[in-house]
Amino acid sequence: MAKPSNYDQQVRDFFGYLRVEAGLSPLTLDAYRRDLELLRDRLTAERIVCCSDVTPKHLAAHVRYLHKDRGLQASSVARHLSTMRMLFRYLQASNKIDSDPARLLETPTRWKRLPDVLSPKKMKQLIDAANPSYGRLWQRDRALVELMYAGGMRASEVAGIKPDDFKETLAVVMVTGKGNKQRLVPIGKPAIAAIQQYTAELRPKLLRFDDGRDMGHLLLSNTGRPLERVSIWQIIRKLAKNADLGKVHPHTLRHSFATHMLSGGADLRVVQELLGHSDIGTTQIYTHIDRSQLKSVVAKYHPRP
Repeated sequence: MAKPSNYDQQVRDFFGYLRVEAGLSPLTLDAYRRDLELLRDRLTAERIVCCSDVTPKHLAAHVRYLHKDRGLQASSVARHLSTMRMLFRYLQASNKIDSDPARLLETPTRWKRLPDVLSPKKMKQLIDAANPSYGRLWQRDRALVELMYAGGMRASEVAGIKPDDFKETLAVVMVTGKGNKQRLVPIGKPAIAAIQQYTAELRPKLLRFDDGRDMGHLLLSNTGRPLERVSIWQIIRKLAKNADLGKVHPHTLRHSFATHMLSGGADLRVVQELLGHSDIGTTQIYTHIDRSQLKSVVAKYHPRP
């Protein structure tokens, strides 16, 4: 019989396992922590204080709450489900609970809501918004946007790039993604030119503090510190506003990169590799976005168009 213990202690044990043995990144751990704090609040409302007292009914009710009351998209609910499955699988394997209440939960269909995508014309507007009239940090912001669009990078990935990760002669960037997995991402001439201009003209000025605060990162804030994800979100929002594009977030650039690559004829597996997706099903969502070429493809290749 598994020994009962309180929820918080069991979750602490779980995070010790994730950090030490699973080697998950701090960003992933933060996401799991938020998911489980929300679950704890729901269980506390039901007067459940031990994981051994959690039943499939409790977890199913939590899933309904996430979807209906909080309005989370199917992809977000799926992540919460993944977190719960990992927790209870670990607890059962560690003999902290007798049975796994999450084993029968069904995963909702992912990506029911298609991601936002900018057209190539609007993408150019966003990039061109970073110009000399934009402000003194325009070269950094242009390099940021060019990099994110050229390589389909996440905000956390572009924030973590260091000067040595940029291989100018090979026209590639070494990107560290989720789970500290690294991949080489080719980038085009506009992105290379933007990085060169930024590193030659602006970055030396941002490095004016000789106390190591830059931590060896490529993209720096006005105070010489590495750009954070929140700052990147604010920069993209400001550029979008200046370009009259409405609501644009950092992941929009990644969605646009993938969509434009596939629309241009790139192989799905290649795009999967460039995005750093472990599951090709995640990449396949982009095949459902651009329908503009379907009629012309049928007319060109079908024997009876």
